[in-house]
Amino acid sequence: MNKAKILVIDDEVQLRKLLDITLQSSDYNVLLAADGREGIVIAANNRPDLILLDLGLPDQNGQSVLKKLREWYTNPIIILSAQSNEEEIVMALDNGANDYLVKPYRTGELMARIRSLLRRGSTDDLNPVITSGAIVIDLASRLVSNNGVPVKLTVTEYALLILFARNEGRVLTHQYLLKEVWGNSYISQSQYLRVFIAQLRKKIESDPNRPKIIVTESGIGYRFVAS
Repeated sequence: MNKAKILVIDDEVQLRKLLDITLQSSDYNVLLAADGREGIVIAANNRPDLILLDLGLPDQNGQSVLKKLREWYTNPIIILSAQSNEEEIVMALDNGANDYLVKPYRTGELMARIRSLLRRGSTDDLNPVITSGAIVIDLASRLVSNNGVPVKLTVTEYALLILFARNEGRVLTHQYLLKEVWGNSYISQSQYLRVFIAQLRKKIESDPNRPKIIVTESGIGYRFVAS
């Protein structure tokens, strides 16, 4: 049984009921909130393992709720919103969301994203070995293998791969990747990222032209799908 606690913050009554039934049928403990203030209070008092957050809340902007939660809440947050413009999605991801699904979404896809984020969240960060699907990264020896075959990476490729592996299933924006790997002064230098993503794909993808591990999220960034 999962018994993970999931908090749903959404003002749509029917959607809350649907998510409540869906999540409980998969053995999750479900907490429900109808607005941002209630959601923050419930999150603070119950420390859920994951939060599903709508951006169109009646009392305050969902982006504001997200930023308030991220001041202390470190578990995964998935945005469920009818807003589909790239600026809103990028802002949510940069504000700390782990993922973003546009309504209406497929229930099966949502449940898969939830499982992925909860699985990554349960991994011990002190473990010297990161395993993502067929990719194994030994942090102590700085060795990488794919399906048991050693993979030789440059320092930058290695830094990118670790960042992806530690955020498996999460959309990482261009700006976030550039800042984490190259520094704040490179946030607008997207050509650096394209070059190194292409190089990394050549080394870990079976078909770099049809990547299945480092997946492009058009106009936003990349998602690492190794499972």
